[in-house]
Amino acid sequence: MTDRLSTAFAALADPTRRAILARLALGEASVTELAEPFEMSLPAISKHLKVLEKAGMIAQSREKQWRPRRLEPGPLKEAADWLEHYRRFWEASFDRLETYLQDLQSKGGTS
Repeated sequence: MTDRLSTAFAALADPTRRAILARLALGEASVTELAEPFEMSLPAISKHLKVLEKAGMIAQSREKQWRPRRLEPGPLKEAADWLEHYRRFWEASFDRLETYLQDLQSKGGTS
């Protein structure tokens, strides 16, 4: 079984799926509406939607004949939280490097 984070990053790896998520961040949309900006068939869009649904990033609601998709933020937050840990790590590393380089420059200037 694949963990949720791996599934989320696999879903985010495709630019079409990222564009679909960006569109759904604006509000619910039908498959036809989601397909409009892409030069691909509805079945191809549906495959992308299934990947996003499997990752838990989108859900389908039912309103009579209209079955819009909506964004489910939980998996995206988990991925963002995981990345945040490493962002803080690298930011702290770069801050230490900057301090070290400033120390080297100040020592070199006083010799």
